[in-house]
Amino acid sequence: MLRPLIAVFLLSLSLTANALTPLPPIMPPRLTVPRAQTPVRLQSLRIGAEISGGLAQTTVEMVFYNPNAVQLEGELQFPLLPAQHVTAFALDIDGALRPAVPVEKAKGRKIFEEVERTRVDPALLETTQGNNFKLRVYPIPPHGTRSVQLKYVEALPRQEAQRLYRLPLAYGEGIKEFDLELNVHGAVTPPQARGALGGVQFERQQDGYRARVGKSSFQADGTLELALAAATEPQTFVQEFDGDTFFLSEIAVAGDASHPTRLPPSVLGLLWDSSGSGAQRRTEAELAMLDHYFKTVRNVEVRLIRLRDRAEASQRYRVVNGNWAGLRAALASTAYDGASALGAWKPEPDINEYLLVSDGLSNHGEAPFPTLGKGQRLYALNSALVSDSSRLSALAERNGGRLVQLQAGQPAQAAQALLADELQLSDVAATGATDISVEAREPQEGILRVAGRLTQANAELTLTLTQQGKSRTMTVPVSAKAPYHPLAAGMWASYRLHALEADYDLKRAEIRRIGQRFGIPTRETSLLVLDRLEDYLRYDIEPPAAYKDAYAKLKENRLTQRRRIAAQHSDQIVQEFEQKVAWWQKTYPKSAPPKHIEFKKDGGDALEFEPRMMPVAVAGLAAPPPPRAAPAPLAYSRAETRNAERVAKASAPSGGEVPDAGIQLKKWSPDEPYRARMKAAKAGDLYAIYLDEKPNYANSSAFFLDSADMLLELGQRDLALRVLSNLAEMNLENRQVLRILGYRLLQAGEPALAIPVFKQVLLLAEEEPQSYRDLGLAYAAAGQVQPAVDQFAEVLNRPWDSRFAEIELVTLAELNAIVAKAAVKPDTSRVDPRLLRNLPLALRAVLTWDADNTDIDLWVTDPNGEKCYYGNRHTYQGGRMSRDFTGGYGPEEFSLRVAKPGKYRVEVNSFGSRQQIVAGATTVQLRLSTGFGTAKQRDQMITLRLRDTGSTVLVGEFDVN
Repeated sequence: MLRPLIAVFLLSLSLTANALTPLPPIMPPRLTVPRAQTPVRLQSLRIGAEISGGLAQTTVEMVFYNPNAVQLEGELQFPLLPAQHVTAFALDIDGALRPAVPVEKAKGRKIFEEVERTRVDPALLETTQGNNFKLRVYPIPPHGTRSVQLKYVEALPRQEAQRLYRLPLAYGEGIKEFDLELNVHGAVTPPQARGALGGVQFERQQDGYRARVGKSSFQADGTLELALAAATEPQTFVQEFDGDTFFLSEIAVAGDASHPTRLPPSVLGLLWDSSGSGAQRRTEAELAMLDHYFKTVRNVEVRLIRLRDRAEASQRYRVVNGNWAGLRAALASTAYDGASALGAWKPEPDINEYLLVSDGLSNHGEAPFPTLGKGQRLYALNSALVSDSSRLSALAERNGGRLVQLQAGQPAQAAQALLADELQLSDVAATGATDISVEAREPQEGILRVAGRLTQANAELTLTLTQQGKSRTMTVPVSAKAPYHPLAAGMWASYRLHALEADYDLKRAEIRRIGQRFGIPTRETSLLVLDRLEDYLRYDIEPPAAYKDAYAKLKENRLTQRRRIAAQHSDQIVQEFEQKVAWWQKTYPKSAPPKHIEFKKDGGDALEFEPRMMPVAVAGLAAPPPPRAAPAPLAYSRAETRNAERVAKASAPSGGEVPDAGIQLKKWSPDEPYRARMKAAKAGDLYAIYLDEKPNYANSSAFFLDSADMLLELGQRDLALRVLSNLAEMNLENRQVLRILGYRLLQAGEPALAIPVFKQVLLLAEEEPQSYRDLGLAYAAAGQVQPAVDQFAEVLNRPWDSRFAEIELVTLAELNAIVAKAAVKPDTSRVDPRLLRNLPLALRAVLTWDADNTDIDLWVTDPNGEKCYYGNRHTYQGGRMSRDFTGGYGPEEFSLRVAKPGKYRVEVNSFGSRQQIVAGATTVQLRLSTGFGTAKQRDQMITLRLRDTGSTVLVGEFDVN
């Protein structure tokens, strides 16, 4: 059984600029097992700590015993302090702990969802609110055990001349076996222990001190605290890792202890994040902080730039003698709405300093954060619980400023931190070392941490420190013979990752490489545990070190098999395309269908107007699911069909001609309660009413879609796009919601805005061919032909899961149509030349939807009254429906080369769903085209919702003259 465990969280040693506050309480892990009649016990607890300088790594291994006669499932809750971060975990499989391995985030999600689709619940290690983790532990066998191991690292808080390490032991039950080992490296004097366990005795060892405690039937309680002498001289540690020698230097530095105030700006650019997520910030605390800030600055010109889905024009305010009433009123009345495009503004050269007040969550558009001019600084203020503080910190540090985390009840301290001229590392140079990275430009509790990679046995760092306009230098020797530190390489990786956060969109590949090399979760990597070696091979994931030799042997055989599968996949697509070409070339009758009809018998011969689908077996590919039962299609006698064809051939137009046809879309009118109020509103009041209703529907994608539609109808385009962009704020990594946003932007004629949305979808779901197709269609709508062709080629060249039925043929139609109409022929070398043939159509309809594991059907009824759908895929007059898409998203495609005059009804039916749908309904997108694949192609798109299984909605009509 496949049980993946995925860690999806950001390893971020985020930094704060506030003074040390009283240490918060800490709690140990807790396992909850709701269905256990007799409580599951913590049978064994083994804890190891490696402490070097001001850093510690703690390993906690827990063995749980199930005294019940049934298999159980539990959830391990693991609360951590803000400065603590999980770096690894392992589970026992076949009697041994198996460590998690890094995997690209999109691939990890693919594996997770594939297992979920097989109805085997996967396990997930994830963060909850705050810095808490939870891990599903399954199965816990009857009268058996499960073992879990977690590792976390932390920077030790400093109190005066001591560092403090704290270990929670309040597990609250008798533990059969308890073992604790503490190793303090590089210490000159023994640590002082207090709290739980009484007096812990340390023994001198080669590079420091060691203590070990073993107990049986131990009642764990309280917290163990170790006080360690804080070094006053620079300390350096090294670690051999992956063929390189990494070093970590901790340097105690002292600046002006009075925290002098720097020269305030004469012109301040206030970047106020007014997006929808801004409503979650503590804005009252932010305004209180600005009260203190302006009382200190007293006189300054402020240029307010609001950041939403786009930057608004700056507004000027003058603060005189600390009076900022006008600006305060403007900020207090902010309507927080729209997505966050933090890079969508331009620096003004006469602004001395910028203050960014934001949660750091940027989710709209592609614009990178602007580069400030020489001498301009950027400071950042965050008051939100859910935030991207790592990015804010990296942006501020890159631009000579700092991030200030606004704590409740401490506005004065935050203002002081913004205005303080603290000691800063302005430059670091090295000889004998390279790849230098720093924890922060400002000392953290009096310590600068610098890491890098040694190129010589002896190296030297030269640090330049600046405060109040004065600089000084100091040198620090680094030796490859320095004491060992198990975190030296990992700390270098975390410092480098932190610096890359400022340019995340440009540095994604490097972030991914670091995460995979050092085995840490990042924005681009997750941690994964699989049951069997064959599963690592199946998903092309490097297993833990103990399995690599066996993995390499299996992989060699697998590569040969994959090449064979790829070739067979290409041949399969060619055969299916040839069948479609045969359908396209055939002439179908356009007269009235024969009066004599009979139901087609199961197993009977296919009719002449229905091309046979040739079975194509592909070794190694999953077989497609069996087709669902459907009503039998109408069948006509062969003689009647041939006679009707002869009558029709003389007047049938060629496929290259464009019919005189129109598209009438049925106006979508949902019956939601808010809609009546908004429809009755005056044009000038509509947005205000929307804002009034918004808190009631903050998690409803339907509300934002409907509101944006009404604003568009009234010509309020900018406000409509702002409202629509709220979909990007609803769930930062929900590809279904993002797809809705991208489709609706295309419908609104904004492909440039849709492209970055579909790029994000592709990052989240590389395993789904729709991700490439959607992005290709957005590029095509924006006139970017070559990128569109490249995305379509990905759909054609990769073997996909069998649930994505015939998506290659749908994509081929779009690729060939785009190539045929292109003014400059694009490079199609990545596409099999046997597939390059444009098949123009008189009528085409394509249906997609937002929900996975959901079956939506496209129905088209022609002037003959014959319905083309999954149960009748080929009609008498030549209509063709693509294969049924029962597993989610679509597309389903109706094609007709030559259209008989009359009306064609286009309907959408909700057949069924196996998942909970976003916003309680399935959002569907329909694109209707006339003259498809010709220079006269006309498209119309519509978005609507299907709430109930079995519901059918008339979407529109083709009217062919």
